[in-house]
Amino acid sequence: MFAVVKTGAKQYKVAAGDVIKVEKLDGETGAKVTLDHVMMVGGDKGVEVGSPTISGTVVTAEILEQSRAAKIIIFKKKRRQNYRRKNGHRQHQTVLRILEIGKATVKKAAAKKAAPAKTEKAAEKPAAKKAAAKKPAAKKAAAPKKAAAKKPAAKKPAAKKTTNTTKEK
Repeated sequence: MFAVVKTGAKQYKVAAGDVIKVEKLDGETGAKVTLDHVMMVGGDKGVEVGSPTISGTVVTAEILEQSRAAKIIIFKKKRRQNYRRKNGHRQHQTVLRILEIGKATVKKAAAKKAAPAKTEKAAEKPAAKKAAAKKPAAKKAAAPKKAAAKKPAAKKPAAKKTTNTTKEK
């Protein structure tokens, strides 16, 4: 079974047991991470493609290491201008081992626990609406004025031609 997972603005094709390097994720070495942006899952039964993600499917991974990638050299130069700049960059990355690809059961249980809390808040909301309804209404806006009819722009008179009346003698 394989999955295509999106993390750090990149997509990775993973299977159980794979080791991948991704952009830095929060967590200590040995911690478990769930990647919930699963874009595609494939297996013996066929391929399931999300639009854009498959809801309820997660990939569980273990953080093996927090490291940095190899150095990339940035060199800028403008010829004949005596302009040279050399710079280096090492991207932070996390090494993950994929443990399993499956359905998210933990999230559903957490959502059921959170549901009663939402009903208590819902009971408070009608009281707030009633209090807001008792406030005096704001003054109504005056009726909009009719726009004045625009007159067409006046045409400028044509420029007069001048003639040279003096004669050369």
